[in-house]
Amino acid sequence: MNQSSDQPVVVVRDLYKEFHRDELTIPVLLGTNLDVHPGEYLALMGPSGSGKTTLLNLIAGLDRPTSGTILVAGEDLGQLSESALARWRSRNIGFIFQLYNLIPVLTAFENVELPLLLTHLNKRERAEHVRTVLEVVGLADRMDHYPRQLSGGQEQRVAIARAIVNDPTLLVADEPTGDLDAKSAREILDLLCRLNKEFGKAIIMVTHDPHAAERAGTLVHLEKGVLVDGQAAQPTSTAGATA
Repeated sequence: MNQSSDQPVVVVRDLYKEFHRDELTIPVLLGTNLDVHPGEYLALMGPSGSGKTTLLNLIAGLDRPTSGTILVAGEDLGQLSESALARWRSRNIGFIFQLYNLIPVLTAFENVELPLLLTHLNKRERAEHVRTVLEVVGLADRMDHYPRQLSGGQEQRVAIARAIVNDPTLLVADEPTGDLDAKSAREILDLLCRLNKEFGKAIIMVTHDPHAAERAGTLVHLEKGVLVDGQAAQPTSTAGATA
């Protein structure tokens, strides 16, 4: 569905999520409301168990809410069947995880190409897309390497290339620097900032790291299932940032 550039790319209204374990009901999100606008870079912080990853998964269409409304890119996710939701995710969401989730028997090129195998692009067109995004993440010279031949930071760059190869509407990142050393973490945060500023990608990033959160334009906190505040993050220079 086409979306006006002045409309939020994400609209969350009165969102509740609870999990059930035997006869126990565990409330996780308690009436959450959130807007994310095109080109916005939002960091979501909060203690463990506050519901950050649950909220991210709901926005990404990986889970269903108990009640409430989620609109992403103009689509009401609650109105989609499971198969339609899977197709929607493949077109609109780019996933970046803490542990990369690369397939070890595939090269960097083949890992990045995977999402394109579900499209109508031919082999030559897929190769053009893959080479372009590997250049964007600075790994054009590593496309034939396997994950075991790459550093952790390079593996995360491959994962980011895979996330953007379909030109998604929204990037969702769950602790993208959580498994990296400080230098690699800074490089990944630089790359996410570049994707946001130069390519206009809307990003929602879950993080425990305040230094990572400072790189985002908007910072919100989740406490016991409730968004307690939101503010513009202070801009941080690339040279001075630490992770």
